[in-house]
Amino acid sequence: MRTPRQILQELWTGNGGDPADLDAVTLTGQEPVLPSSFRVDAIAQVSVAAAGLAAAAIWKARSGQAQQVNVDMLHAAIECRSERYLRVDGKPPPPAWDAIAGIYRTGDKRYVRLHTNFPHHRDNVCRVLDCEPVRENVQAALMNWTGEAFETAAYAGGCVVSLMRSRDEWLATEHATTLAALPLVTFEKIGDAPPKPWPEGGRPLAGQRVLDLSRVIAGPVAGRTLAAHGADVMLVSGPDLPSIPWLVIDTGRGKLSAQIDLKSPTGKETFEELLSKADIFSQGYRPQSLAGLGFSAQDAARINPGIVCVSLSAYGHAGPWSGRRGFDSLVQTSTGFNHAEGKAAGIEGPKELPMQILDHATGYLMAFGAMMGRLRQAREGGSWHVRVSLAQTAHWLWSFGRIEGGLATAEPGKEAVAPLIEAMPSGFGELRAVRHAAILSATPAFWSRPAVPLGTHPPVWPT
Repeated sequence: MRTPRQILQELWTGNGGDPADLDAVTLTGQEPVLPSSFRVDAIAQVSVAAAGLAAAAIWKARSGQAQQVNVDMLHAAIECRSERYLRVDGKPPPPAWDAIAGIYRTGDKRYVRLHTNFPHHRDNVCRVLDCEPVRENVQAALMNWTGEAFETAAYAGGCVVSLMRSRDEWLATEHATTLAALPLVTFEKIGDAPPKPWPEGGRPLAGQRVLDLSRVIAGPVAGRTLAAHGADVMLVSGPDLPSIPWLVIDTGRGKLSAQIDLKSPTGKETFEELLSKADIFSQGYRPQSLAGLGFSAQDAARINPGIVCVSLSAYGHAGPWSGRRGFDSLVQTSTGFNHAEGKAAGIEGPKELPMQILDHATGYLMAFGAMMGRLRQAREGGSWHVRVSLAQTAHWLWSFGRIEGGLATAEPGKEAVAPLIEAMPSGFGELRAVRHAAILSATPAFWSRPAVPLGTHPPVWPT
């Protein structure tokens, strides 16, 4: 079984990192930290460390100064479910899920998972099932369907659902075969441009402008990570787009927040102006959605030669499922994790991983890819497109192996978590939230801007 350090070495050197940089990394802690038969703690530690090491490499390129990077496994695992530990004026999170979200049985005794936290996704499910948004009614309606037929009809109807598959069932799909041939992180040069010099600044990403067009967890975690290393990150939301307020607070630390209607001519013009002056464009929308608005990665490279675009998808950019909507919980269900974890726990149905690790780890991989892309741009020039997906991260996690008896691990107590929490002001009240787990010796990670309500700032870059 590969150690976290070996996994980090493969990730780092396989994506253009200097092997000598690994000498500066210290990984502490032992598995397991959280109860799971999967190596969720290892992927948390490695993904956070990769992003921290990329920040250190940028600082070395800018200043000539090397520094140490330390990531503790407990800290990384806790940060990879940071939303659970957030407190606003001492208050804990509200219920995380919509009333009809979750697991159901179908008429052929299969399990399906519904994600209905956004109202339009809930309405679409009820439209397909022709029932009221009441859990008992949804279950009764699903007994008239086979699992696979419902999944197919639901996707066609704009729903976000998943049929629970075993690992073997997932690997038998054409889509899994396509994904297996793709790297974890894809780098593609999509245009010509001269190298951009690094500006003056006292932090790894000082002077770097990041346009963050993402929601929920993975994309916002990427933006939060880039902000922790000094970037000017502007989160752009639409005035009519739904959001999950608690996640907005947790992942909004360090960011500017503007609202733009990308479907209006004025909004498009405003967004294009922001894009023309950005260094990194990070987004988590389906490719066809942005392309239809004129803001695909290729469009961005035309508008702003030399930009680094980072694209997140649920199921990857190639294969028959590439256009499917999805969230962490659904990808866990589709790719065999919930089935396998349930078997390990000795229960008949699905069991979730102890955090939304596909989201969080992919977020750190997005930040890692953004910074490695920016390093390439500074060395070689060009415009770059970096792509990651929840399903590719799932494939990576599965490759780590399993932990015998890992589900018997006790949850970390308050005494273990307390030292990892910091207090800070925000636009919502006093926050108590998880500090960033990558400890850099020369340029410590921190958020210089408080989390604020969506649309707090004007859509203009600070000078």
